Amino acid sequence: MDDEPQLLHLLEKHLRRLGFEVESQSTALSALSALEASPGRFELVVADLGLPDMPGDKLVARLFALQPTLQVLLCSGSEFFVSTLPAEWQPRVGFLQKPFGPKQLSEKIHQMLAR
Repeated sequence: MDDEPQLLHLLEKHLRRLGFEVESQSTALSALSALEASPGRFELVVADLGLPDMPGDKLVARLFALQPTLQVLLCSGSEFFVSTLPAEWQPRVGFLQKPFGPKQLSEKIHQMLAR
C-alpha cells in the first residue's frame, strides 16, 4: 500500500515478477478493509510508513489486531527503527529505506517470509 500511484504500480509490478499474488491499496483504511474481508488470505503487507490517513505505528497495531501472524514490511524515505515498536511486534516487522530497488525488495521479503 502506498498513496503515490506511480510507486504503487511499480511495487505491484515488481512483486508480481517475484511470483507473489498482489492486491494493491492506496490507503490504510482500504487495506484494513481488504484484510478484514479475507482473514488469513495475506501473508505479508508492504506499506508506506507515511500514509496520510493513518500513521505507521497505528497501522501496524490495526493490522496485527486483525491478523496476529501477519508480516509487515514498512517503507519510508525517512529514517525508521523497528526497535521503536513494541517488542512483541518486532519479529514480524521489517523496514526498507526509500529509494530501494527490486533486488533489495526481493531480499527483504524473502528474509521476512523465511522467519
